[in-house]
Amino acid sequence: MNAIDTQDSVTPTETRTPVLSARRLVKTYGHVVGLDGVSLELFPGEVLAIIGDNGAGKTTLIKCLTGAEIPDEGEIELDGKRVHFRRPQDAREAGIETVYQSLAVSPALDVAANMYLGRELRRPGFLGSVLRMVDTKTMRARARAELTELGISTLQDVAVPIENLSGGQRQAVAVARAAAFGSKVVVLDEPTAALGVRESNQVLDLIKRLRERGIPVILISHNMPHVFEVADRIHIQRLGKKAATITPQSHSMTDAVAIMTGAKRE
Repeated sequence: MNAIDTQDSVTPTETRTPVLSARRLVKTYGHVVGLDGVSLELFPGEVLAIIGDNGAGKTTLIKCLTGAEIPDEGEIELDGKRVHFRRPQDAREAGIETVYQSLAVSPALDVAANMYLGRELRRPGFLGSVLRMVDTKTMRARARAELTELGISTLQDVAVPIENLSGGQRQAVAVARAAAFGSKVVVLDEPTAALGVRESNQVLDLIKRLRERGIPVILISHNMPHVFEVADRIHIQRLGKKAATITPQSHSMTDAVAIMTGAKRE
């Protein structure tokens, strides 16, 4: 079995420049330590899974990377330049899109309107600049093109309200929205948690397509088979610290769970 990489080791992957990196992040909530010196690197065109038991610091880490939380210590770099995200909008403007488990979609709006939620296109000329009328036709055309490019065949009509879609279809819309605007990084928080087998497989296919398009993905998941199917590397959190970074080739699911729970150290 190959040795895992630690925060100071060098692997062939690390000869590339990371798209997103975090160094020695610390986040505390009073006497509770959320993150204790955690480092992470995400490389172009890879899927990096983050796993860990409840309370391991996965959510806190993601929130710090996406502007929802401000770390007390440490630094974050995007394309080699240090960034200071004070709010999620800062991360979005920098090209980091996050799809949370709650999805944050508007059930009454249609597919296209949800994909452009907060980024609505205005009609040209007086109608858009003065009357602020939305260019529904263009948004639907672009939404349809994005869904087609991602190979999402279950959504033929972008004028359908989100409330009429299945859980998997809603997840697909949220992922497509992230892919359309996440020019640098797409973060997916438990994307298959509430889905059946068939719809979960469709979401996993979407993740693979994002990777094929060169978009790096951070995947947070408790589902080990899903993680080992799509991840290139697996970052394991334990008690607020980075326990290890492994690969599906170097370690088994049993190894990953053992490291995650503290039954095994490397």
